Amino acid sequence: MFVTFFHELKAAKIPVTLREYLTLMEALQADLAGRRVEDFYYLARAALIKDERHLDRFDQVFAHAFKGLELMSDAAEAQIPQEWLRAVSQLHLTDEEKAKIEALGGWDKIMEELQKRLAEQKGRHSGGNKWIGTAGTSPYGAYGYNPAGIRIGQKESRHQRAIKVWDKREFKDLDDQVEIGTRNIKVALRKLRQFARTGAHDELDLDQTIRSSAHKGYIDIKMRPERRNAIKVLMFFDVGGSMDWHIKGVEELFSAARSEFKHLEYYYFHNCLYEGVWRDNQRRWNEKTPTWEVLHTYPSDYKVIFVGDASMSPYEITHAGGAVEHTNSESGATWLTRVTAIYPHTVWLNPVPDAHWDWTHSIGLIKRLMANRMYPLTLDGLDRAIRELMR
Repeated sequence: MFVTFFHELKAAKIPVTLREYLTLMEALQADLAGRRVEDFYYLARAALIKDERHLDRFDQVFAHAFKGLELMSDAAEAQIPQEWLRAVSQLHLTDEEKAKIEALGGWDKIMEELQKRLAEQKGRHSGGNKWIGTAGTSPYGAYGYNPAGIRIGQKESRHQRAIKVWDKREFKDLDDQVEIGTRNIKVALRKLRQFARTGAHDELDLDQTIRSSAHKGYIDIKMRPERRNAIKVLMFFDVGGSMDWHIKGVEELFSAARSEFKHLEYYYFHNCLYEGVWRDNQRRWNEKTPTWEVLHTYPSDYKVIFVGDASMSPYEITHAGGAVEHTNSESGATWLTRVTAIYPHTVWLNPVPDAHWDWTHSIGLIKRLMANRMYPLTLDGLDRAIRELMR
């Protein structure tokens, strides 16, 4: 089993060596993983993976090699009983039926009602328009419909309208080694590059060496600073939820950017920018970087690119406490305004076709916060975004 695991890692082009594999075997003989699959997962990852860019492919190979073995989760158990949320059916409504369903009347009212119903409800409920359950029009539960509800116990988003998500979710890091389907993305990004000679003299200046040597009558070596890419890029990637539908295109962009820009920094966020961002999606709950720290680390000459579908509840942008997965002390709009004030060259790339933007209120809000500097994640949109960044 372990030998097969090693060969599958090699086949996935993850640079693991025989020495690292033997180290893992020694650790297993020393019983460092105990008897838990999750402990073995982290031990194998520590022993075999040297670069965070390979973590996502490692997870895929691990899941395939040890299929059927479930990882234990450290996530806190929800206080809402699972039997209340079992998806015995899903509710599908026509547009006319959806139009008849009214939201509760604003953020504060929705949160207040949730507290009341948690206190009152005593059992599982399916259908209907009040209790926490499934396949109904209540604002609380799963597999139903409400234009402004709290999603509880549902695997993934269906309408992109939930204002908060009860369940803790895990996201995957983007893989910057994904095979690019076309070179056009790289060609478009290349237009953003500017070169300058900076740093210490570390490159032979052949023309000046010949000219000086001919003038002086002896070999006179002339050096010059190496010509380097002077453009610095800071990227923020929305991950999880509805962004799972766009992961292929975003990974292609990420891979191209990593190959084209020497000075590239990146962070992840979910839906909207708040007080914390992260580099590793598996550790995002306990290894966040304060957004203020990011804004104070990278100077204003960085080009900033947000990548996300901007599809969420408007409360996530406009309200303190409106974040879908945690209680944020300041609104997403406040943080986006800070970014655009610090970095004059900021754009937002949206994988949703621009013909559909008017259908989602939150996309319009983000676009206005970006001073209309939102572009579709197409070659034409990318070209226009780059022209904006070069202004």
